Amino acid sequence: MNVIPTALEGVFIIEPRVFKDARGYFFESFSQRDFDAQVTPLLGHSIQFVQDNESMSSYGVVRGLHFQNPPFTQSKLVRCVAGKVLDVAVDIRQGSPTFGQHVAVEISGENHLQFFIPKGFAHGFAVLSETAVFQYKCDEFYHPEADSGIQLADPALGIDWQVPAERMILSDKDRARAVLADTQIPFVL
Repeated sequence: MNVIPTALEGVFIIEPRVFKDARGYFFESFSQRDFDAQVTPLLGHSIQFVQDNESMSSYGVVRGLHFQNPPFTQSKLVRCVAGKVLDVAVDIRQGSPTFGQHVAVEISGENHLQFFIPKGFAHGFAVLSETAVFQYKCDEFYHPEADSGIQLADPALGIDWQVPAERMILSDKDRARAVLADTQIPFVL
């Protein structure tokens, strides 16, 4: 696999090695050995994933920007199995030189890219295709009492979700989230 750094420290695009022939394709979607060998040295600590999640969504669905509060913070390794999404990570580590900045990457069932989002970042995605199947590995279990997030349409973040506002489909919880400036952020560098 090829690990590609982004403008946000600790956030990586992971490009698997895909083997194609007349039958189709094959690739390892995850190898703990390869992840430990290539990503762990960049992070300075190991990650052990404990939960896999999958969602299916229609065009215009935007999920995010989510994070879990301590002591249940999560790192995520995400991929789009079918369809296409714009995946976004926002640095919410107070004291970080990139606080409030984001990285967006298009991941799809065709490009097979994966996106690693460490603890201290909010995460979200927008569905750009008719439907999309989205999977993510987490290094902490989901804890509803620790669930939090920030408003994905916060103008201070400047995220272009590539979906017109009138076509966005949001959960009531995501629609009601506060902007970053009004959100209690538990991450400090």
